[in-house]
Amino acid sequence: MKTIRDMDRIILASASPRRRELLKQMGLEFEVMPSHVEETITRKIPWEIVMELSSQKARDLVYKAAMDSISEVKNEDGDGSNILVIGADTIVAYQNEILGKPKDKADAVRMIKLLEGKQHSVYTGVSMVYLKEGIAQTRTFVEETKVYVAHMTDEQIDRYVDTGESMDKAGAYAIQGLFAEFIIKIDGDYNNVVGLPVGRIMRECIFS
Repeated sequence: MKTIRDMDRIILASASPRRRELLKQMGLEFEVMPSHVEETITRKIPWEIVMELSSQKARDLVYKAAMDSISEVKNEDGDGSNILVIGADTIVAYQNEILGKPKDKADAVRMIKLLEGKQHSVYTGVSMVYLKEGIAQTRTFVEETKVYVAHMTDEQIDRYVDTGESMDKAGAYAIQGLFAEFIIKIDGDYNNVVGLPVGRIMRECIFS
């Protein structure tokens, strides 16, 4: 059986600095090869959407790896190298409304007004594709974390949005940043809200 620490090469199919940092915390060496696949959404339920998108990203990088002959690299035993591609996608959902990255400040304010004083869910879909000598095995899962946000005044919302922190974040906030002031509690994996449930990845990355 092969675990993530047995891989000769790990490829993260994401340019997210937060996902990079989370993988680094696990003591893993990896490469960043962002997927540029055109995302196609055919699902409507939040957890199904992240499953679909993470799979698209991982498959895109597996194809590129094969085309670039990455799978021909040999390990110390002379066998074909063990390559793991990790694709991930995170969304914020409130009552099944998907909250992506805000278009502008007004959109960020709208999103936070939806979330303040309420509970919402953060879903991350993860697809791990293990490639060995041209044969691929896949593990895919979805992690959900429930986030409870305190009541916020209009002044607090405007002040937070003015910091600029919300502009490149799904749901218009960063739990690991200034928005932590307004988090009452979470149910589930904190790292999942940041962008990557690394604990579950470490546990479930087992291939034959």
